[in-house]
Amino acid sequence: MSGFIEGLPKVELHLHIEGTLEPELVFALARRNDVKLAYADQAALKAAYQFSDLQSFLDIYYQGSRVLLNEQDFFDMTWAYLTRAHAEQVRHTEIFFDPQAHTARGVPFAVVISGIHRALEQARQEWGMTSRLIMSFLRHLSEQDAFDTLKDAMPFKDKITGVGLDSSEQGNPPAKFGRVYAACQELGFRLVAHAGEEGPPENIRDALDVLSVERIDHGVAAIRDPELMARLAAEHVPLTQCPLSNLRLRVVDKMSDHPLLRLLQAGVKVTINSDDPAYFGGYMNANYQAVQQGLGASDQQLLVITLNAVNACWLSPEEKARLSREILAYGQGYGVTL
Repeated sequence: MSGFIEGLPKVELHLHIEGTLEPELVFALARRNDVKLAYADQAALKAAYQFSDLQSFLDIYYQGSRVLLNEQDFFDMTWAYLTRAHAEQVRHTEIFFDPQAHTARGVPFAVVISGIHRALEQARQEWGMTSRLIMSFLRHLSEQDAFDTLKDAMPFKDKITGVGLDSSEQGNPPAKFGRVYAACQELGFRLVAHAGEEGPPENIRDALDVLSVERIDHGVAAIRDPELMARLAAEHVPLTQCPLSNLRLRVVDKMSDHPLLRLLQAGVKVTINSDDPAYFGGYMNANYQAVQQGLGASDQQLLVITLNAVNACWLSPEEKARLSREILAYGQGYGVTL
């Protein structure tokens, strides 16, 4: 790990909090809540992390979520992530959570969000780490299920900044949730969506035109559509890319195939994120390292990518300016300037 990457102040915009459940915590919560797991021990669970595609990952991801039952469970999960992120110099994080994965099991919405929010507040108080919370709709479920979840969220609207769309992209195009997103926009939520991970470039275009999103999560398929790439660059649409995730889920065969730097060179505002780091082999530093070692990214390019994340995040203009100055000063300390 390069010293530059280790100390670089970072912003994470694509992190599924349920995807930070490390095997040790899965088993600890299973014991605490008397939940029977399909795996004998941590080693057996880790051995199952051999994914052929997005769905093979989601099957295990939702199984792991079964251990989350009480507010303290959600706090412990979130705090474990925040502790790791803080150690890796993450200054600001925008976190997805999947309420439908829990309410379907009888866990109240209030339990989920209270535990997560309490941890975010503690990180802000102890370290000054800022955060925003993004409620994701599971796209393999119905439009009505999403509307029901939106209704459940309304008493906690002050704790939720934006909405997202995740889970199985194949067979679940953005248009399926057009009316839900229109309702969320009217309510003042910021809008993002996963698109172009396993799906085609058309899903990215529809996320922009049908869902009116301001950021695209993943967006790797854009590399196959020069016209779309030009639009993303011209409209300054950020892509929250997740290199190790794309490698582990076979979106790319090897890291050198990843389009992140080609998109960057085409003027697209790419960012680096960890997605579901407990399952994909690394948090922010590991993803930065993968981009440097696997794609040959320079320290200067990593600095640009980091500033892209600052510009794409939902902090105030004053907070963004302050964080940008810190990052630029850090780069200057290494002789890296823009």
